[in-house]
This record gives sequence, C-alpha cells and structure tokens, in this order.
Amino acid sequence: MLPSILIVDDEQYILQSLSGLLSDEGFEVMTATNGYEALKVIEMESPDLVLLDIWMPGIDGIDTLTEIKKDNPNIQVIIITGHGNIETAVKATKLGAFDLIEKPLSIDKVIVSINNALNFRRLEEENKYLRKKTIEKHSISGDSSPVQALKKQLATVAPTDSWVLIKGQHGTGKELIARTIHQLSNRADQSLIDVSCAAIPEELIESELFGHEKGAFAGADMKKIGKFELANYGTIFFDEIGDMSLRTQSKILRVLQEKQFQRLGGNRILNIDVRVIAATNKDLEKEIEQGTFREDLFYRLNVVPIQVPPLHDRLEDIPLLVKTFLAECSDRNRSKKKEMESSAVELLKQYKWPGNVRELKNLIERLTIMVEGEMIKKSDVPPPYSPEPTSDDVKTEGQLFSIDNLKQAKKAFEKEFISQKLSKNNHDLNSTAKAIGVQKSYLKASVKKNQ
Repeated sequence: MLPSILIVDDEQYILQSLSGLLSDEGFEVMTATNGYEALKVIEMESPDLVLLDIWMPGIDGIDTLTEIKKDNPNIQVIIITGHGNIETAVKATKLGAFDLIEKPLSIDKVIVSINNALNFRRLEEENKYLRKKTIEKHSISGDSSPVQALKKQLATVAPTDSWVLIKGQHGTGKELIARTIHQLSNRADQSLIDVSCAAIPEELIESELFGHEKGAFAGADMKKIGKFELANYGTIFFDEIGDMSLRTQSKILRVLQEKQFQRLGGNRILNIDVRVIAATNKDLEKEIEQGTFREDLFYRLNVVPIQVPPLHDRLEDIPLLVKTFLAECSDRNRSKKKEMESSAVELLKQYKWPGNVRELKNLIERLTIMVEGEMIKKSDVPPPYSPEPTSDDVKTEGQLFSIDNLKQAKKAFEKEFISQKLSKNNHDLNSTAKAIGVQKSYLKASVKKNQ
C-alpha cells in the first residue's frame, strides 16, 4: 500500500510541483489550499503524513497543526515555510511537528524528511504493538469476580506513580502483577529491575543494590552498577521483601526516604527517581509484632496495598488458565497445541491448589510431556488431582513386596518414588529433579516412560 501524503499550501504552483514530484516518487498525494480544507481531508482520508505551510488565509499552519494533533496524534506533520524562524520552529516542534523545511524547497531534503517521518511513524506503531503484546503476556488471566476486581484496581493504580505493596500466597502471580503495573505505567519505556530478597546473600545485598567502585573490597576488580541505579526513572521490584534482613531494611529505608545513595567505596552522591513495588507472602503486620520487619518501612511501602486472590477463590478461572498454559507449552516447545477434555478440567476444579497458579502451570507442563495423544483425558490426570483410581495409581508397600522379579520391583519402586516426589514438589520437574538428585532430562524421560 502506497504511503499517502496531504500537501497543504495556498500557492497553486507549490501544490502542483510537489504533487508531481511526490507522485513520481511513489506516494499517493492529496492537496488542500487552506487549513479548513485540510482538516476535512484528514477526517475523510486519514493520510500518513501532512506537508503543511505556515502562512495561509484563515487558520494558519500552527493552528492547523494544533487541530491535527488533537484528533490525530499518529499523523506525522512536516512544516514548510518561507518565513521560518527559531520561534516558529520551537513552537511547531512543541506542538508535535516532525520537521520544519524552509522555502525555496529542496526536493531532496523534502524526500529525506518524508522518509524519516514515515519510518518514525512505523517504529512508533511497532513499539505500540510490542508493548500491547507485552501487556497481554504479563496480564493476569481470568474472568472471575476476584480477578475482575483486581484488574480494575490495577488499571486505577498503574498510571499513577504511587508505591504498591502486593500481598498473596506463594504461586499466586505477584511478580506478574508487578510487571503488569509497570507496563501500564508512565515508566513503561524504562527498566523494571527485580530484586529477589530471599535469593541474594546478606553479604552481597549492599553491592547488589547500591553497586560498588573498583577496589571497594576484596574481589571488587571493576566498578559495578547497582540495581537502584539501573532502575533510575523506572521501577524497582522487591520480591518477597518479608525475607529481607533488618539490617538491609534499614539501609533500604534510608535510600527510599532520601532518594539518594553512594556506591560502596565511592564518594559521589547519586540521586534516584524510582517507583517502588514490593511483594510478600508474609503477614507483615505480624512480622512487625515479632520484631522481624520495620514498621516505618512497612508504612512507606504500603501506599497502595493489593491482595492477589489464591486459586481456590477463583476456581472458575481454571478452564481459561488451562487453555493459556497449553498454548504457552506449545509455543515454548514448538509443538502442536494439545487440548484437555472438559471432564478433566472439571476434575481440576475440585482440587484445593495449595501451590496456586504456579502449581497448575507445572501440572499442565507435566501433562503435555507425559500424554502422547493430542487430547489430555480425565484418566491422564494423576493423584492428588484425581481422587479416582487410575491404571497409574501408586502401588502400596504390600503390592511392591509381592513382586518376585528384582528388576520389575526396582522399576515399580522408581515409578512410585518419582510419583510421590513430584506430588510433594507440586509437580515442578526442576524442583523434583534437584530434590532427588537427578537431571531434569532423566526425570522427564522416566515420567514419559512410565505412562
């Protein structure tokens, strides 16, 4: 499809000459002799770009530009003028003009400016599309009342700069909520920096958060930029902040209050502008009573509290979640998408889900690996998700010892052992493999073999 350009000028020879030249360059050209006419053409045709003269009868180019950008912010506008000055250029740029070209016009310069403007528009549209896909990817799935209320709360708080404390059980999707808030915020073009409070060793936390200068301590062979500095103008996310030590809490509080810090071993004061999102599965009010969490830090973080509902409070979302996770597994493994029969989905809705959405996701991944057919049936759902006995139920101790052949007994024991360990680890293959001391590939092969 040819890019469309509207030329707006009260001089006929400009319209005629530019129309001919741009048509020869492969553009679809429209013309208007004044601002009013231009606005009507834009309303009817929505061109990709407007070449707009400043000095015209009626409303001038600046007023026309204002009206264009008010209703059509995506249309690129290049100002053309024989009376260009710095004041006009600055005003036009502030109003959203892409470029300003002075008369007499150089066709080469016009073509270059048009191509640059159209490329800029294309990149803007691609970025909007990618951002939309990112938001969709990081959005919470479900249509239940608790999820609808949560989505409404997120839509309200995300565009603000308020700090947020996300509360919820393990596996409910607190990190997903944090990413959704960031993607819907005015800081979405900047970084979202994760701080896993439980995973960073106490002796490394200051270096991780504040960075350090070369030689600040033994082993500091080069300068390190800390997470606060990386998050500047963006968002910093403290995951499971309830696991942070009191000593680190004190240092964090000071930075959040003063909005400045120094790298370890450095003298320069660094100012920061960050939005803070924190998450916890703990009851921080009880932690305060027990003396393991600072009350002043809690109140600084708890500006907007968000409670993420557990899966057992939103069981009606399971069919949509199953569909979503099956599609994700298909995309990740580049395989044909599997389906789950409705009776199997209904079976999942009867379970309590102590591991929440994460446990459901792990189970769906396991089933896509284990089930060879394209349809996951009710009989494929293993205990404890299936209360009904199946051919793959775990053998009792008596049944195991009733096997006479050692090779068969070893095989039966391994099958029962792996099944129990998978159940204990919420069917997470990585966690189970680590717990029993085998490679994930071995565990995956063993599970598939024993179907």
